[in-house]
Amino acid sequence: MSGYWTPAHQAVEREDAEALARLLAAGGNPDEVFGEMTLLTHAIDTEGDGALQAGGPLTVHTTAVLLAFGADPCLADPAGRTPMAMAAHYGHVPAPHLLQAHVDRRDAGSR
Repeated sequence: MSGYWTPAHQAVEREDAEALARLLAAGGNPDEVFGEMTLLTHAIDTEGDGALQAGGPLTVHTTAVLLAFGADPCLADPAGRTPMAMAAHYGHVPAPHLLQAHVDRRDAGSR
């Protein structure tokens, strides 16, 4: 599996926020697309699916790292899914709050 994803998408798939932050700090693109997902839609998908499979709480570690490094919270992936739509699909309640806060900050900065 490790040879399939790009290093950043592999970090997202493993929910390894530290590795993801290192890759982004080294110049990785927070809006990178691989296959049918942006890093942000992949993060929300992984967090949501992981919680469903494990029956545990939702996490937002990789989503938060991506947003902190400038991932576009409104960017749709090649399949047309936005981060908000992905969060809604999984009932990922914490993610929309983070996404909306970044949209609001960006919009306030453009005024």
